[in-house]
Amino acid sequence: MSEKFTEGQVLTGKVTGVQPYGAFVALDDQIQGLVHISEVTHGFVKDINEFIAVGDEVNVKIISIDEEKNKYSLSIRATEEAPKKAPQANKPSNPKPSQQEEQGGFNTLKDKLNEWLKQSEQNK
Repeated sequence: MSEKFTEGQVLTGKVTGVQPYGAFVALDDQIQGLVHISEVTHGFVKDINEFIAVGDEVNVKIISIDEEKNKYSLSIRATEEAPKKAPQANKPSNPKPSQQEEQGGFNTLKDKLNEWLKQSEQNK
């Protein structure tokens, strides 16, 4: 196992293969790792081919190394700043709870139960 790579290290690698589940990236002539599709970018990735192609040079962060299996787990998104969330339009920051929520959420069911019990007693 190569001792020149460590978890948390950020370096540039070259994409050697792309699969639906991720991309293989060569760190040097002997070591390559996998960037899982969830680690390609921030947000949802439906088609990895829209983000990465064989031959691309990419910055990756080593997120884990399995010495026994000689597997390197890599992340591209860990090398990028997360996008800031846009404020949600038309959504009040402090919505007023509904009457049902204010009463604990189940009071209408409780009221109905009492009504059903009374009806049950009358039908006996």
